[in-house]
Amino acid sequence: MNKLKIYWVLQVGGWLLFAALNIILAYLQETLNPETFYYAILVSLWFLLSTHIFRLLITKWNWLDIKIKDIAFKIFACLFILTITNFLAHLLFLTVLGIIVVSYDLDSFNVGVTLISTLSIYFVWTLFYFIYHYFERYNAALKYEALKNEIELNNLKSQLNPHFIFNALNSIRALVDENPEKSKDAITQLSSILRSSLVVNKNKFTSFEEELHAVKDYLNLESIRYEERLKTYFQIDPKSMNFSVPPMMVQTLVENGIKHGIAKLKEGGAISLDAAVRENKLTIKIRNNGQLKQENLNGSKGFGIANTRQRLMLLYGENASFSIENEDKNTVLTEVCVPQKI
Repeated sequence: MNKLKIYWVLQVGGWLLFAALNIILAYLQETLNPETFYYAILVSLWFLLSTHIFRLLITKWNWLDIKIKDIAFKIFACLFILTITNFLAHLLFLTVLGIIVVSYDLDSFNVGVTLISTLSIYFVWTLFYFIYHYFERYNAALKYEALKNEIELNNLKSQLNPHFIFNALNSIRALVDENPEKSKDAITQLSSILRSSLVVNKNKFTSFEEELHAVKDYLNLESIRYEERLKTYFQIDPKSMNFSVPPMMVQTLVENGIKHGIAKLKEGGAISLDAAVRENKLTIKIRNNGQLKQENLNGSKGFGIANTRQRLMLLYGENASFSIENEDKNTVLTEVCVPQKI
């Protein structure tokens, strides 16, 4: 059902219900007769017509696009006009139907009660109308934001195709004649990494256990190229296996440490991965030999780190944290902290 149909269903149904309640009230007060019945119908029709005209004016003046505080006075002015015209219509209907009692209907107290009750009815209608459109636009904004985030995530994930594959293939090619068995293992590991990369295009999260397997396969492949120049260490809290992380996030950070740290050292170096659970959050620390330049510490540009920051922000908001710094003169520390995925 589109918005216009919803509007008319609520508009007609609401004022018919209003008429029915007035008729029932007259019946209970033993004042129901053809005249009071027609009066209840006419008043409800007037409310329907006047509120619909008010809706057309709201649309014409684009009040739904303006903050309420900026048009509050105009809204109350319109409600006052609607109340006065409704009161005049009320007197007209009573007169036409021959049921007006001047001493009662024009009594100052009864006039005041009628005006206040009518103003209240128009106010409630206006309140519901604006609230409905507020939530409708809020939901539309949420859907737009979710769609935008999804597109941005897909763009970010599309950048994660591991460029080390070319190096890995060249390394495997060199092993084919030299060590066929080791080359077979390397092909299996590369296949596993490629399978993991496919997960990136399907899921927002993967288990930390699967991510860890992909990291180990990646490091095994890199060890073919770097041989004795690359040493790896792991210290994993068993509780960390209960967590989920963005696919290839840890692998990207490990790759970053090798490419921009160890690869630049003639003697090579070591890379370690520590995972621990503290206060229901998974903290991952990656240490690698090397040093970050100050401009890279400030901007983290060209390190695959901007990608990681964006993914964490899109997926976790302020609930995740990320940092990279020179821990000492020979070590770079990258730390990620993520909450348990609900």
